[in-house]
Amino acid sequence: MMLTQLKPNERAKIVAIEGGHGLRQKLALRGIVEGAFVRLISSHGPITIEVDRNVVSIGRGMARRIRVMRV
Repeated sequence: MMLTQLKPNERAKIVAIEGGHGLRQKLALRGIVEGAFVRLISSHGPITIEVDRNVVSIGRGMARRIRVMRV
């Protein structure tokens, strides 16, 4: 499932990032890497998640390329 399919307060593990080097680098700078655990905070407007106790907002286009598995 993709990150955009999570419901608020659901936790998931990032299993794949389906994008090129540029996208992976932008996400990595925000702590969003394969193997990281995230919690969806809000999906109204930009996608807001918590990763490593940091709150990060990303666009829906980026979020659609992040494959996750619920935990």
